[in-house]
Amino acid sequence: MAEQHEPHSFSPADLATAAKHSWFPPPPQPIYSCTLTPELEAKAREELQEKPEWRLRDVQALRDMILKEQPNLHTRLDDAFLLRFLRARKFDYDRALQLLLNYHAGRRAWPEVFQDLKPSTVKHVLDLGFLTVLPRPDPSGRYILCLRPGKWKPNDYPFVDNVRAIYLTLEKLIQPEETQVNGIIILVDYTGVGMSQASNPGPFLAKKVVSILQDGFPIRIKAVNIINEPLIFKGIFAIIKPFLKEKMAERYILHGSDLRSLHRNLPASVLPEEYGGTAGRLDMGAWSRLLLDCEEEFIVEFCQPDPLEGVMLPDSVLYEGEQASGSVEDTFRSLRSQLYYCY
Repeated sequence: MAEQHEPHSFSPADLATAAKHSWFPPPPQPIYSCTLTPELEAKAREELQEKPEWRLRDVQALRDMILKEQPNLHTRLDDAFLLRFLRARKFDYDRALQLLLNYHAGRRAWPEVFQDLKPSTVKHVLDLGFLTVLPRPDPSGRYILCLRPGKWKPNDYPFVDNVRAIYLTLEKLIQPEETQVNGIIILVDYTGVGMSQASNPGPFLAKKVVSILQDGFPIRIKAVNIINEPLIFKGIFAIIKPFLKEKMAERYILHGSDLRSLHRNLPASVLPEEYGGTAGRLDMGAWSRLLLDCEEEFIVEFCQPDPLEGVMLPDSVLYEGEQASGSVEDTFRSLRSQLYYCY
């Protein structure tokens, strides 16, 4: 029978941590209680097919499917956790279960990212200023994940450490029910990105990152805004685009250095001064402190035995193999030549 991980309980220290970072919602309570406003409940009904009167019935239906079809899967089965997957797949039970299996399969397929995953192991990434979450959501209630890949140099540390920091950030962002309904926005500032950063990840790493974001994590990415992209970005995007679903590819918006274009998608009121906004200077420390203060929470979540131990996964699970075909390798050689040419 599936092992049901108990929902997290919060000590006075946990509550004190939440109070220190009052700009971001606290973690969910052990016993589920809906925190959505009437407006967000209406939005969830319209966009996600979520019916408040059937919500817990739907959660129980997904729980029953897991227990029946994957009895050896060691996953959390509490209401708050399973709701993430139902909302991400518009309450389609089969697709929600597939997403849950992909979510766990990703950890097995990429141990360099998921082994011993906790904020203290990526402090160097956070200190460098590679990523942050802006303190003000946009007018649609979507938090903005800001990435600055130009801050990273290949000699600093392995690129997978950046992926580890992004994944921890997504895990924290998805906790509030508001984010599960509203989704998030990604803002990528390519200032300082050169040939060394552009060619380092390669297509296999790019495919894994995209696969996790599209098919292996219960979050809705509503837009990816790219600013200050260099000429070689065409080569970078050529590496990524084959792995993107059409809907996701359409959500990439290129602004160059035109901040007026950016402001048509993200108002100046939620952006820092560095991006022509009025929300003060860019603070890279607030999100770093929030993650580091949640160390124990992530240890409970990630530093546990493999949840897929003894599980037979269906053929449709996302992460099936690590070997890429020769055609992909040939494509990358061609793209790498293009990158050098552009550079």
